[in-house]
Amino acid sequence: MSEMKLPEIDFQRVDQLIESALAEDLGERGDTTTLAVIPPELMATAVLLAKEDLVCAGLPVAERVFRRLDGHCRFEALVKEGEFCPKGTLLARIAGRAQALLTAERTALNFLQRLCGVATCARRYADALRGSGTQVLDTRKTTPGYRNLEKYAVAAGGAANHRIGLFDRVMIKDNHRELAGLEGAGGIGRSVARARRMFPDLEVQVEADSLNEVREALEAGADYILLDNMSNEMMAEAVKMTAGRAKLEASGGITLERLPSIGKLGVDFVSAGALTHSVKSADISMDIEAEK
Repeated sequence: MSEMKLPEIDFQRVDQLIESALAEDLGERGDTTTLAVIPPELMATAVLLAKEDLVCAGLPVAERVFRRLDGHCRFEALVKEGEFCPKGTLLARIAGRAQALLTAERTALNFLQRLCGVATCARRYADALRGSGTQVLDTRKTTPGYRNLEKYAVAAGGAANHRIGLFDRVMIKDNHRELAGLEGAGGIGRSVARARRMFPDLEVQVEADSLNEVREALEAGADYILLDNMSNEMMAEAVKMTAGRAKLEASGGITLERLPSIGKLGVDFVSAGALTHSVKSADISMDIEAEK
């Protein structure tokens, strides 16, 4: 796969996650097994091994965990972020204090397995739409505190990031529409106009459940329209109706099997919460041996 530009990892936030994860694992007494069994002066090397096919994402985070416990350890990434790694691939090699490697193992793997799982899922979704002109987007359905990392992993897998949070796009969803409707007819138009006045620098997206709502969003001048839980036939009609005046995003009821047919409709994007909320962590192990 060609080189890709990945989002920046927010290492300040990552360090907070690492501290919390280590505190959860170590408690007040620390790694009692390692402290009791492993001499503090013993040095060791370890490798991170892919035990199934996966797309790699998160090695910089795993490195951060090991360095938190041994600032002098040597961490060598053996593959690139976003690279497809068949079962049996060595992902990284670490050398340092044996106690630190053992104590860091599970926390490092928890981060790495989760992010590789997200990247692997994203690659499957992106591959299902390859060549169609329709792009796969993630959503805000992320693990609390892990959004930056999970969106990084989505990008490593070859899919794209939607808005990061509530702050970087106005997105008028169904509950916003319902409340706006309490003021009377024309709620979508009023909502778009108010958004333009208050946040003129932001793009505005409207969620539409019907073709009538698509029409109202177009008349209001929305930049993006989310086609929520629509059939392929309805989405095809929305594409004709829109005629390029707004970007269209299919969402709701999106499955991997359905993606190729959606890719033929002419929508610009497909968003899928499954990229982050229903992911199986990848199977990765750490194998360690004492230096001779």
